[in-house]
Amino acid sequence: MQLQTNVMPKSLLVPHAPVGEEARVDAVLAAIEKHIGFIPDGVRLFSFSPPLLDSFVTNVSYFNSGARLAPSLMAMIRYLVSWEAQCHFCINMNEGFLTNMGVSLDAVRAARKNPELAPIPEKEKPLLMLALKSVNDPAGVAKKDIELAKAQGWTDRDVFDVVAQAASNRAFNLILRTFKVESQGAFM
Repeated sequence: MQLQTNVMPKSLLVPHAPVGEEARVDAVLAAIEKHIGFIPDGVRLFSFSPPLLDSFVTNVSYFNSGARLAPSLMAMIRYLVSWEAQCHFCINMNEGFLTNMGVSLDAVRAARKNPELAPIPEKEKPLLMLALKSVNDPAGVAKKDIELAKAQGWTDRDVFDVVAQAASNRAFNLILRTFKVESQGAFM
């Protein structure tokens, strides 16, 4: 009898800061660790390019700020975009973020099959649906999709931001999947 083991593939690259920029990268990663308690391997991958690391962290900070849109909405967008892209790292990370916000894991997972069931306020659902449509069928996005969001009081900026969050997350999913960063611990 042969035993099967589920070994996650190791990353194709092991991140490191460019020579002379180690302190810059270390400072960014230390700030992330201080803020959330650890350094996600997906973020660590950006160590190769300090300007892209800075840009990525600034982008994530904006979307997670809650200044305009609820962090739970943004996490749900990332979660469902990641689910569709089958980026296990981001699926697990955003499940963790959502459950830490007090959202039921069963409710989060139910949204995989039907995003209309996402555990967010009804007012936010047109934004969620627009964000998902924007990465799955951008040519199919129509004025009515935007009007549905605006009917709930959302602004042009809010509409733009959710689409930008979905697109940004899809790009992140592709980077992680390309370099086989499928779970935390990919660089061990």
